[in-house]
Amino acid sequence: MSDSTLSNTTNQKNLYWMCGYGFAVGIIAGLGAWAFRRLIGLFHNLLFLGEFSFYYDANVHTHTPSPWGAWIILAPVVGALFVTWMVKNFAPEAKGHGVPEVMDAVYYNRGVIRPIVALVKSVASAICIGSGGSVGREGPIIQIGSAFGSTLGQLTKLPVNQCVTLIAAGAGAGIAATFNAPLGGLVFAIELILVSINVRTLLPVGLATVTSSYIGRFLLGADPAFNFPDIQLADFHLAQPGFLALFIPFGILMGLIAWVFVRGIYWAEDLFDRMPGNQYSRHLSGMLVVGILIYCVSIWSPTHHYYIQGVGYATIMDLLRGDIPLQGFDLVLLLLILFILKLAATFLTLGSGGSGGVFSPSLFLGAIAGSLFWQLAYAVSPEWLANEIADQQVAFVIAGMAAGVSASTGAMLTGAIMLIEMTYDPTVTLPLMLTCVVANEVRKLLSPGSVYTLKLIRRGHIVPEGLQAAMIDCRKATDIMTTEFRLLPASTPYTPYDGLTVFKKTDGDFHVVPAGTDVAPTSFDTNVCVFNQDTPLIDSLRIMKAHDVLFGIVTENSKPDAAILGVITEHEIAEHMKLEAELL
Repeated sequence: MSDSTLSNTTNQKNLYWMCGYGFAVGIIAGLGAWAFRRLIGLFHNLLFLGEFSFYYDANVHTHTPSPWGAWIILAPVVGALFVTWMVKNFAPEAKGHGVPEVMDAVYYNRGVIRPIVALVKSVASAICIGSGGSVGREGPIIQIGSAFGSTLGQLTKLPVNQCVTLIAAGAGAGIAATFNAPLGGLVFAIELILVSINVRTLLPVGLATVTSSYIGRFLLGADPAFNFPDIQLADFHLAQPGFLALFIPFGILMGLIAWVFVRGIYWAEDLFDRMPGNQYSRHLSGMLVVGILIYCVSIWSPTHHYYIQGVGYATIMDLLRGDIPLQGFDLVLLLLILFILKLAATFLTLGSGGSGGVFSPSLFLGAIAGSLFWQLAYAVSPEWLANEIADQQVAFVIAGMAAGVSASTGAMLTGAIMLIEMTYDPTVTLPLMLTCVVANEVRKLLSPGSVYTLKLIRRGHIVPEGLQAAMIDCRKATDIMTTEFRLLPASTPYTPYDGLTVFKKTDGDFHVVPAGTDVAPTSFDTNVCVFNQDTPLIDSLRIMKAHDVLFGIVTENSKPDAAILGVITEHEIAEHMKLEAELL
């Protein structure tokens, strides 16, 4: 088999082509993030304000009271009706928070994501968020970018590994554009989507995230996701090391919250699945309760805001800027109620069949928990924490948001890096990292599965939580081949042999007889693939898989009369994997 045949068989594209595809994926992800945000604005303005407008700043509270008065309770119900109809009739994969479906496609569906998923997910999630559902923006935009990457890979007939690279590029680019966090998008793709990390995978993903971030900043603005005055904590951990240690118990608390969050979502799903009725009645009933909660909060709270509806970023901004006009016990009580109600609204939205991500609820809960923890610490020791009170509280809010995302999703680096980018504040790096590390350890002890992997585990689909060094990418076919074989012309009668027997046919093809075969083969049809000694091992295995053969012949060069150097069999592959396992 010649080199050209190998290339045609695997259809591997070179790095220039993959970077070009990554650039295209970045464009779609950037435009998709912009269009998705506009869709959310359209549905939110229609359902909450009765206005036809695409503009919506999620960091600013919706004007209250609504022109609908108490009938605003039905806004989530109206949204639920359309979401259920779309998911039920066009794309069941659009239900839920999206990322598990992308991971499932990577590991169990050869990188295939149906194109319609992107359209249905974007519209359904925009309706769900816009109508007040307690979900986030990242799940839909990840599925939009990933679906385009998968579709592009299918149209260009890329092999599975390169199709997966484009899926990761779409996911990372979507995160980068929607949160204005290019590094966070890249790290998300590395931590959760990519199967191997090397130049061939990182360059297309990196180019996609840069492209989508540029488009996102051009269309949505260059400000960070949470824009507030810088805090002054650059040296607080040096002057007060004991204060830095406070983030250890806070990390434990965030780990417990992440565990409740992860388990609660699937407990709610099971609860709604057991309810009598159909998909419509379950989701509508869940969202009716969400509507009641949203309205009750607006009536009871001193500012009359819909604090827990949608992504909840306006509430986070209140905590970062100190804009809640309460203090002491009254503030603690409000924050506790908002925490409980946001948790309940998220469980109801996702458990009953809503469509959207989990980042935003995690950010909301982490921010509230950070503020509450600081309030408790200050009540215990006000003299110790007397200096820079506001800035210290903000440090806990940001660390709580990072830990909420990282511990619940299992993407520790993503949570930490994204929050630094989303706040443009590196002064909280040390407390943020400490909180994330402790929170992840606690959540993993209590629940080995994250909010993403647990959904797949419940299906019987196991996916890795981390990547390993892919030594297989560095090896050639000659590194694992066996040289213990006998070479015979095809015309030679077969006699039993303890090792491999390679029959060479007059046309240059081969047939391999396994060791210990006692009965002579009835025919010598080709049952091998042929590689030259410079063929990378990973390409050799892909070709063997594509041709469904058990043996690979390694030759000195690509000429028909080239000398045979060795044979690759299942035994050699298994032995190589055992050696690899020793390093993991």
